[in-house]
Amino acid sequence: MKGRIHSIETFGTVDGPGIRFVLFMQGCALQCGYCHNPDTWDTCGGRTVTVDEILAEMEPYLPYYRKSGGGITVTGGEPTLQAAFVADLFKACKERFGVNTALDSSGFCEVGHEHVRELFEETDLVLLDLKMMDRDKHIALTSQPNDKILRTARWLSDHGRPMWIRRVLVPGMTDAEDELERLGSFLAGLATVEKFELLPYHKLGTYKWDLLHREYPLKDARTPTEEEVARAYELIERARSQNVSQPTCQSL
Repeated sequence: MKGRIHSIETFGTVDGPGIRFVLFMQGCALQCGYCHNPDTWDTCGGRTVTVDEILAEMEPYLPYYRKSGGGITVTGGEPTLQAAFVADLFKACKERFGVNTALDSSGFCEVGHEHVRELFEETDLVLLDLKMMDRDKHIALTSQPNDKILRTARWLSDHGRPMWIRRVLVPGMTDAEDELERLGSFLAGLATVEKFELLPYHKLGTYKWDLLHREYPLKDARTPTEEEVARAYELIERARSQNVSQPTCQSL
C-alpha cells in the first residue's frame, strides 16, 4: 500500500509528547481561512511513499524519540483521508519501533468507516482541532459544516481514546464569548480530554497562499494579545466547570 505525502519533519516538538517524527499527508476536504499549509489541500499533489520508506526515514532518529517519550505524529492536510495507509504505518511503528503514535486531525471523517476505526485503534493520541462550534460560522471559516467533527469527538470520548483538543484563536472570529462558552460546555461532555490548548493565530503561512495565487481571506486578522488568550481560557474553563465536575483543562 502506498500513501501520498506532502513533507516530513524529523524533529517536531509541538505535535504531541516528546520529540516526534512528523509526517504531513497530502489532501484535505477543508479549506480553512487561516491554513498555513494550503499546498496540502490538493489530493493529487505531493509524492507517493510506502510504509517501509517512512520507517527507513524514521529509524536514524529513534534514540531521540524513545529517550524523550516521543514518537510519530501524522498530520496534514487531513490524514483520515488516507486512513488505511496511516493505520498500516502506525501498526508497523508499534511493532518494529515501539513508539507512541499520534494523529493530528480535523475530525472531518466518517467514524463508522472500517478503515477510520482501524486507524483510531492504532492511534495512542488524537490531536483534535475544534475550529468553531457554530455550524454556519464553521462553514464560513472552513467551507464545510462541523457535524462530522463533533461526532468524531464524541465517538473518541465514548470509546476511551485520549485526546488533546486545540482551538486556533483569531480575534474577532473564533473568540466570541458565546462561541468560547459553547466550546467549554462541549468539552465538559468529553471524558478523555487530557489537554486543551489555544493556538494564537499567526500569518507565518501566508506566503504559501501567494505562491498558489490564492487570495488570503484573513489578511486583516491579527495575533491575539496575552490578555485575550488568558480571557479565552477563562471563559472556556468557566463554562466547562459549570457543566461537569472533573479535573480542569490544562494548557500545553
